[in-house]
Amino acid sequence: MSARTAPKVPDLNLRFAEEKDTEAILGLIRGLADYERLSHEVKADTATLRRFLFGARRVAEVVIAEVAGTPVGFALFFHNFSTFLGLPGIYIEDLYIEPAWRGKGIGRALLSCVARLAKESGCGRLEWAVLDWNEPAISFYQKLGARPLQDWTIFRVTGRALDELGGKRGAGGE
Repeated sequence: MSARTAPKVPDLNLRFAEEKDTEAILGLIRGLADYERLSHEVKADTATLRRFLFGARRVAEVVIAEVAGTPVGFALFFHNFSTFLGLPGIYIEDLYIEPAWRGKGIGRALLSCVARLAKESGCGRLEWAVLDWNEPAISFYQKLGARPLQDWTIFRVTGRALDELGGKRGAGGE
């Protein structure tokens, strides 16, 4: 790692999360939700996180950034697949650094860690989304060489609409 990219936190440790980190992960998720003005949308709890991050069917992974044993950030990601590339990929669902620790190279270190995992896994791409108003994050990502996908719009189905779409009425091809 060059001096330009080295974290400004000499005792930074990046590691895969373990089940004992569930409370800390939930706390970081709540911190992210506060920052994104979306606290009202957080439904996650420790039982759900344990089930899907550390249970029999793990659907996502977490890398924790810690300083002196205290979690200060995380990246939560999962694998996907690009039919056009014919290769797997990684999608970062959340990347968050506690406000007091921003600007010290921790976000870059987390992204670099996940990028290395992508390359080691033979992935063809690494993707994530950012809120349109989050100019500091957009600027940071662009400095890393990331480019926004201008021609794509994310769609989401949740709650009642998901229940209805996944219900028996939709199974017959209606």
